[in-house]
Amino acid sequence: MLNRLHDALHLRTSPVIFFSSAAIIIAFVLGTIFFTDPLGAATSAASTWLMTNLGWFYILGVTVFLAFLIFIALGRFGRVKLGPDEEPPEHSGGAWFAMLFAAGIGSILMFWGVAEPISHFGDPPRASDLGIEGGTVEAARDAMNFTYYHFTLHTWTIFTLPALCFAYFIHKRNLPPRVSSIFQPVLGEGIHGPIGKLIDIVAIIGTVFGIAVSIGLGTLQINGGLHQLFGMPENAGWQLIIIGVVSGLALISVSLGLDRGIKILSNINIVTAVLLLIFVLFAGGATLFVLKGTIESFGNYLVALPELALWNDTFANTGWQNTWTVFYWAWTITWSPFVGIFIARISKGRTIRQFVSGVLAVPSAFSVVWFGIFGFSSFNIELNGDGGLVETVVDNGDVPGALFSFLSHYPLATFVSAVAIVLVIVFFVTSVDSAALITDSMANGHEDYNPLGQRIFWGVAIGLVTATLLVFSGTGGLEALQSTIILVGLPFFVMGYFQMYALYRALQEDAGELPRMRTREWKQVLPPEEYERREDDDDYDTDEMVVEPEAMGEAPVMRDPYEEDGNGEDVEPVDGPATLPARTGSGRAELPEHGRPEGR
Repeated sequence: MLNRLHDALHLRTSPVIFFSSAAIIIAFVLGTIFFTDPLGAATSAASTWLMTNLGWFYILGVTVFLAFLIFIALGRFGRVKLGPDEEPPEHSGGAWFAMLFAAGIGSILMFWGVAEPISHFGDPPRASDLGIEGGTVEAARDAMNFTYYHFTLHTWTIFTLPALCFAYFIHKRNLPPRVSSIFQPVLGEGIHGPIGKLIDIVAIIGTVFGIAVSIGLGTLQINGGLHQLFGMPENAGWQLIIIGVVSGLALISVSLGLDRGIKILSNINIVTAVLLLIFVLFAGGATLFVLKGTIESFGNYLVALPELALWNDTFANTGWQNTWTVFYWAWTITWSPFVGIFIARISKGRTIRQFVSGVLAVPSAFSVVWFGIFGFSSFNIELNGDGGLVETVVDNGDVPGALFSFLSHYPLATFVSAVAIVLVIVFFVTSVDSAALITDSMANGHEDYNPLGQRIFWGVAIGLVTATLLVFSGTGGLEALQSTIILVGLPFFVMGYFQMYALYRALQEDAGELPRMRTREWKQVLPPEEYERREDDDDYDTDEMVVEPEAMGEAPVMRDPYEEDGNGEDVEPVDGPATLPARTGSGRAELPEHGRPEGR
């Protein structure tokens, strides 16, 4: 039946995955509209239970993922190439970073750049735990610690783990661009069976909901900016119009494809964002204060990182972490498959070590600069200027309007705010654009020609879910987005542990196990008097005993593992480089004749 419907609609995808995902999305939209109160109450109750009882699981999970990535990158598998051993990277470093930034957390930086530091400055997370008062220097320090914790290494860890798995299994094992492919070492051919299809359906649903939350936040921010600039009402009707405009622009970009669409928008956005950052740094009149504060706060963050990475608010138990850290991690991990596949597609030809260090370090460093400049510029307004940001963000709860309230303290406020609105719109267009392309490839299982209508469907689905969460979910606003995404995020954390196991197992299978270390053996050494006694005693054999230390043979010679078969027998040397660095692309050492180490 599904196959007949698939053919009738002229689709080119996996019928079970496509129609099951579409049915769940449509059921959610219709159920939320017609059963708003019951579904809203159930969602709120379930998310509250999860935050209370399993919030620690979300927090521990991201830190474990980070430790695993560091272990893989620094170990011997760090030299493995994501693709054929001799293939160079497809994109230059600059273009690679620009696409990482625009399709990753560029939109997040715009929304939270002012809102996060000011929220924690006015209402410190550890006020009860450490006695920190809001609006103080100590509150500013702790605010930056949590801001960096939420938006640097840990956030990019959530993206990097699935991205690394996708890059390996897609480019090295040539598997389909699906989440189920990551589990091939465990499931085998089962990735095409019911379990594999279930994994892909969950991944697609999570991607749609995760991007919908991002678009929802962006809609609130755009509405807030237009309200400040032009007096546009902040209500459901205008928010629906904004969602429609962003979705429409995204569909145009989708039809243009990766090179003409996302890549061009990414390059424009990164330049515009950097110009905005420079404007904030120099136009606020506190350049020295901001630069010094950014450097100092980064050092404070590094010192506090081990504590923050495992902090669970155990003693004060204020519930603060549930609506901040747990929400962030659940939200981020739901759309990590989309970001992961996108990063994997643009990272072919890099080694695991280059990949992990690049994806973790470069965007994190930019986030430090971004939040440092916006954060300390905000503190300067509160501590040395007219203030008002804490009142707007904390007292009045206007988180979406934080950026525009902040820019009102700068020259050319109207013009710069308009540029910021356009920047936010383009960031969200690239997010929907990328998500539609990636979601379609996850449903199809390939990246070849697909009907344009399929990609348009996923773009429309994201817009519908966004409108449903934001306007028709009863509570509406940020609270509705938080409650829903915390529920959706749970299975992704469980899958994260299986991803680590599957990747490590695949690397062991493909690169081979190193043999155990062999050393030369030594004869037993006895004191001289005991040696003489045993020589005179016929019950002892003193051939293996000595008085002076004596080796029983020469030290073993290291053999090239690529010149032995699985039984340790010599085989004919392979053509081309034979050493591990050369075979994995991390080095090109000159080899002796026949590719064998000297002394063989």
